[in-house]
Amino acid sequence: MRLTSVLATVFVAVVLQAAFSRYTVGGTITFDLVLVGVAYAALQWGAAAGMVAGTLGGLIQDLLGGGIIGVGGLAKTLVGYLAGTVGAQFVLARPHVRTAIVAVASLLHRIVVLLLVAVIDQRWSGLPWVAMLIETGINAGAAFIAFQVTDALPGVVERGRASRRSGFSRRQW
Repeated sequence: MRLTSVLATVFVAVVLQAAFSRYTVGGTITFDLVLVGVAYAALQWGAAAGMVAGTLGGLIQDLLGGGIIGVGGLAKTLVGYLAGTVGAQFVLARPHVRTAIVAVASLLHRIVVLLLVAVIDQRWSGLPWVAMLIETGINAGAAFIAFQVTDALPGVVERGRASRRSGFSRRQW
């Protein structure tokens, strides 16, 4: 069940990233919904799930996005492992705490990608702090929405079932 959940999370994240990628601003201000999916999987199901999600999501994103294949996969695998490890060490029940973990993961991911590209290409392009902070804010907002929705979903389903049961019991046929 867990592998299926991780694969479904990666699939949804890749589809959403592809659907919303045209809304980037000039190619400098972006968002990374695949990273949000990786961090979500890591925080929900642990470090191993984060590594699987990071590897699959990062490689798929590298293949679809162009550039150096494997850089995003390696960076997302590392971030997925670290987020899963932090999630296992601490009780992260509140959505805003998990959102902060995603924000830190977003910054760490961007720095790792920049460092890997600098090592491979043998040139340093610098750190685009403003774009990194905007991307972190968008990723954190998307993660907050994802955590709120998944936390509220079981209660909504249960309330729907309860209202249907009570509705049938009150009717007089």
